[in-house]
Amino acid sequence: MLQYANKIGRLLVGLTLCSWLASLTGVAQAQVRPWPEKAVRIVVPAPPGSAPDGLVRMLGQKLSEIWGQSVTVENVVGASGNIGTDRVAKAPPDGYTLLFNTLGPIAVNYTLFGGKLPYDPVKDLAPISLVAKMPNFITVSASSPVHSLQELILLAKKEPGKFRFGTAGPGTTQHLTGELLNLRAGIQMTSVPYKSSAQMTTDGIGGQIEVLIHNAPVLLPHMKAGTLRPLAVTGHNRTAAAPDVPTMAEAGVSDFEITAWFGLMAPGGTPQSIVHKISTDVATVVALPDVRDRILAQASEPVSSTPEEYAAFIQSEIKKWSMVIRQANIQAE
Repeated sequence: MLQYANKIGRLLVGLTLCSWLASLTGVAQAQVRPWPEKAVRIVVPAPPGSAPDGLVRMLGQKLSEIWGQSVTVENVVGASGNIGTDRVAKAPPDGYTLLFNTLGPIAVNYTLFGGKLPYDPVKDLAPISLVAKMPNFITVSASSPVHSLQELILLAKKEPGKFRFGTAGPGTTQHLTGELLNLRAGIQMTSVPYKSSAQMTTDGIGGQIEVLIHNAPVLLPHMKAGTLRPLAVTGHNRTAAAPDVPTMAEAGVSDFEITAWFGLMAPGGTPQSIVHKISTDVATVVALPDVRDRILAQASEPVSSTPEEYAAFIQSEIKKWSMVIRQANIQAE
């Protein structure tokens, strides 16, 4: 009987051990399950038809092909981009909800809104990769007597407050460009907020505002049509889409670079394995010839980065724009 009991005991121990090993194997398999296993959603805090909307839809299509899963784009506008950004910051950190971020909600709004945001752009979001940088053009109507940036600065110094430039609201790249030019050149141009980008562009072409500052894709068609005269591009380098337009440094204003930049971020706490996979796949997409050509055709720069590089870039941009906002006393409306 004792021998029989020992055999039964050994059998039970063996079965328990097998069951335990099987459970460990199941856990291990669950931990290394491939991502993505279902559709991925990318939130963009910008309206349909805007520059970031066009970029993210192109990016989403290519990533869908790589992942073998559908990628949907959701436009969530409002509160200077804060609503859409906050939605992703509070989403489950599983890689299935991503943010196609814009400059304002990540690097400008924290200072602009006095630190009163529903999310922390550094702690609540995980940088994945840059995708593109998009400069502004500083332009005047074709009928304007101004033919260079230095002419604009000289006239603005003679008549402080006379020259007006349109903006899409406080903290936008148009507004930041104008205010930074005021600081760097020692002039006092007046910002005029517009609810409609189309109306602002129409007024700039018609001369109702003296200076029109806007993203490159918006202004390029009018520059090529001859209805707007470009004075400078705000990127570090000239753009192949408008090679005759000087940079700010070439036009006589040093220490001046403004680009709207776009990238992908995930909710804070997303596994690093997922973050790095997406970053690698974004780099693959941005390097595709047809993607690069489409971005370059918009006078923009295709870029990619590691998550660590993107995090450092964001920190430098937060520092830069907090200084400009305070020096120019820019207030949120």
